[in-house]
Amino acid sequence: MARKKLPIGIQTFAEIRREGYYYVDKTPFVASLAESGKYYFLSRPRRFGKSLFLDTLAEAFAGNRTLFTGLYLENHWDWERRHPVIRISFASGQLQSRAELEARIWEQLHNTAAQLGVTSSKKTIVGFFEDIIIGAAKRFGERTVVLVDEYDKPILDNLTHPEIAAEMREGLRNLYSVLKGRDADLRFVFLTGVSKFSKVSLFSGLNNLNDITVDDRYAALCGYTEADLDTVFAPEFTAAAQEGRPLSREMVRDWYSGYSWGGPQRVYNPFDVLLVFDKREFRAWWFETATPRFLVQWLARHHFYTPQLERLYASEQLISAFDVEHIEPEALLWQTGYLTLTGVHDYDGVKEYQLGVPNREVRMALNEALQQAWLPSRPRQSLGEIFRILRAGDAAALHEHFQRLYTSIPTDWYRKSPIAQYEGYFASVFYSHLASLGLPMTAEDTSLQGRLDLMLRAGSTVWLFEFKVVDGDAPTGEALAQLMAKDYAAKYRAAPEVEKLLQVGVEFSASLRQIVGWEVA
Repeated sequence: MARKKLPIGIQTFAEIRREGYYYVDKTPFVASLAESGKYYFLSRPRRFGKSLFLDTLAEAFAGNRTLFTGLYLENHWDWERRHPVIRISFASGQLQSRAELEARIWEQLHNTAAQLGVTSSKKTIVGFFEDIIIGAAKRFGERTVVLVDEYDKPILDNLTHPEIAAEMREGLRNLYSVLKGRDADLRFVFLTGVSKFSKVSLFSGLNNLNDITVDDRYAALCGYTEADLDTVFAPEFTAAAQEGRPLSREMVRDWYSGYSWGGPQRVYNPFDVLLVFDKREFRAWWFETATPRFLVQWLARHHFYTPQLERLYASEQLISAFDVEHIEPEALLWQTGYLTLTGVHDYDGVKEYQLGVPNREVRMALNEALQQAWLPSRPRQSLGEIFRILRAGDAAALHEHFQRLYTSIPTDWYRKSPIAQYEGYFASVFYSHLASLGLPMTAEDTSLQGRLDLMLRAGSTVWLFEFKVVDGDAPTGEALAQLMAKDYAAKYRAAPEVEKLLQVGVEFSASLRQIVGWEVA
């Protein structure tokens, strides 16, 4: 199979199909959605292919058959019917006021009216939008299709200014209210975004939206599957090997796969995959371009206990609890892509979702960013030296390293910073520092004996950590005692390729703000 061009940053279906770019066929999902229903909502993180999928929908409903030659939809679509398509997007730019939002909406509505050849004399957004939907359906002789991209971005861009975010929500609610009253003139409605705002707060009665965010049938609608890398992108792995810069499938999977929105199948971040093929270098490509600054600031301000990133449990209501006045950390991390589904448990029809970090990129990059919020300054030490310490199982050297780390925190920082004034601060710093290295780790690892605070694996060496915060300035020995009593190490003793196993009880003094207990078995 010949190599093609990598569609980095290209969200136009026609350009990809005409200009010789790789394309992963997502058109079976187009057919399924059109056959099964009418009103849909999909939440996915940024840069996961939502805009490209919306463009694919637009070309299909517009009847542009030539673009689908050789794809599934070519023989599974009624190409005789050409629907008018209204596109609304808030993907570009940052709107900072209700006036700017309404100006953007008016601009798009006027452009759409001109493209579809319809007019309206209405002076309100609601009236004008309704006239376009009705007029386009009459002119084309087919019901109208409405596609909205990044429906929530004006709100998300202003979450650090709740009053502006609330104004944006009201402006968008005004726009989306049109959709609930024009059912007879609409053939298909699809909204995408990062977050899932409650229907009551944003959609004002549009209760017939089918949320397919965690629908097993559409789990791979965005992202690349293992099969896609084995087939569509096989020429890239071959070319990399021939050029002397081979890309390990295991490393590509470890860095960029792991995302799940239901079912057994996990998908790769498409933005990362395209860039690793282009650069032949492993880096946090997606995190560097898609991470909102407010996320790290918000987690620090709300004293988020970072070891929870490895394992969280949430109800469907909790991960959907997202609104300007009320944001749960689980919902924020899940909807922005920093946590993903690692398991779904059904208790007599009530679902509980298990969430965790999807891959090495997110674990490293997010914790590196969190460290900058957790710590005002850090002592510099060679990354290679830290890896050597962990792989060699040098407990004394690791103790010294963390003592320097905590000593580097100015006393004034504890007094002034609300971040440092909670019990989980010490363990959060400890975890995030190690997690930023990208090594395999599990927080609150569950066994028959209970839950271990932290497991880290460095080569053939396994470290088990138990944390305690003591009131005084002397160690109590309770941390290691619990490790030994619970025998958390039992599940690792017979594990393959484990040559060294260390159990470390770490005790932090709240008064001294330092590690006072470091016992090793």
